[in-house]
Amino acid sequence: MKIDFLPDNVKQWYLRFITPVVKFFIDLEMNPNWFTTIGFIISIIAAFFYGAGSLRLAGSLILLAGTFDIIDGQVARSTNRVTKFGALYDSTLDRYSEVIMFFGLAYFFISEALFSTSSAFLAIFSSVAVSVALGGSVMVSYVRARAEALGFECKVGIMQRPERIVYIGIGSLLHKYTLILALIIVAILANFTALQRLYHIWKKENGRKTVPDAQ
Repeated sequence: MKIDFLPDNVKQWYLRFITPVVKFFIDLEMNPNWFTTIGFIISIIAAFFYGAGSLRLAGSLILLAGTFDIIDGQVARSTNRVTKFGALYDSTLDRYSEVIMFFGLAYFFISEALFSTSSAFLAIFSSVAVSVALGGSVMVSYVRARAEALGFECKVGIMQRPERIVYIGIGSLLHKYTLILALIIVAILANFTALQRLYHIWKKENGRKTVPDAQ
């Protein structure tokens, strides 16, 4: 049974929702790399607000940055501007965006542990969850990149970048405790997704070996 942590109908609804915006930018014939850069800058601003404790504002910005990440791909495909450098640039800034976002979150929870009257244990636990979530997020991307370099397609997984952004963004909008819960979910499932991709490639390679050569 396939478990969707971000159902396809939700994804399709959001894509339809932003279609007018995408068409507007297509008509302007803007370079898709601009949207990648804008999304990255928004992520930096979001990290600053996470560090400052403005969780709802930071969560809103994270979701906005994720939207720009969608727009750049849509514009690139619609204007036939898909390039190898563009793909590399997009992937690189995506990784930096996540690292910076998690850094802002870690700073927030460490500050809570040091200076707040709230539970120091919870703040330290949350900081650990941020670190594990960051590690899992990096490994999800790394396994895919390494697999594709070896000639395999590897887009499987239950906690990919869109899911991570949505869970952390929505969690931030609701409450500090829903953010902590979202981080725990991401920490567990991102690492599970990395292992899921590893297993996927193992199965693919063993499947290749068991198929007899054509006569």
